[in-house]
Amino acid sequence: MPKITIYTTMLCPYCLMAKQLLKRKGAAYEEVDVSGNSALRREMAVRAGRGTVPQIWIGDTHVGGCDDLYALDRTGELDRLLSA
Repeated sequence: MPKITIYTTMLCPYCLMAKQLLKRKGAAYEEVDVSGNSALRREMAVRAGRGTVPQIWIGDTHVGGCDDLYALDRTGELDRLLSA
């Protein structure tokens, strides 16, 4: 399974939903909490081209946010990415 990185904040409901989906899929992930850390948040924004959380990478593929992750799941693409 490829490395999964998810940038989050503590009180973000979308972050929680994204992590729950990944857990249901049996996918381990590295969580980077950007709460109160402007340097990490800037790093995330530069890397993603977006400033909102969550921002998710599966391997080298930037998935996007929670809605993007769930959209990939609905099409079956998430399973393909996770098994690569």
